Amino acid sequence: MKLRPINAPDAPQPLGGYAQSVEVAGASRLLFISGQIPATATGEVPAEFEAQARLCWANVIAQLRAAGMSLDNLVQVRIFLSDRKYIADYRKVRIEVLEGRQVGLTTIITGIFDERWLLEIEAVAAA
Repeated sequence: MKLRPINAPDAPQPLGGYAQSVEVAGASRLLFISGQIPATATGEVPAEFEAQARLCWANVIAQLRAAGMSLDNLVQVRIFLSDRKYIADYRKVRIEVLEGRQVGLTTIITGIFDERWLLEIEAVAAA
């Protein structure tokens, strides 16, 4: 399987380490990861945003691993933030976690199911 980030020259360029689109060639499997929440397997939710963001990513990685995939298989990520004030902090964590990988990305500011959750991450992967 091959992933190719694409950024059309006649459209706005991405800011912050993602691709405007990602082409997938030669994939035989798709994995759709439901929104991963900032909770541990025992239901604990940290209070601080950065800890929640890292926990959401750890849960995404756990789902990838369970399917025999890794961050290298990510194609699309949707981030749901409870408040736009978290955008810069979230971007910092995402860039650290993805280590230069460029995926399709959408960030949505919205109300979230549990008031303790400051974000949720949904993803699509291919292998």
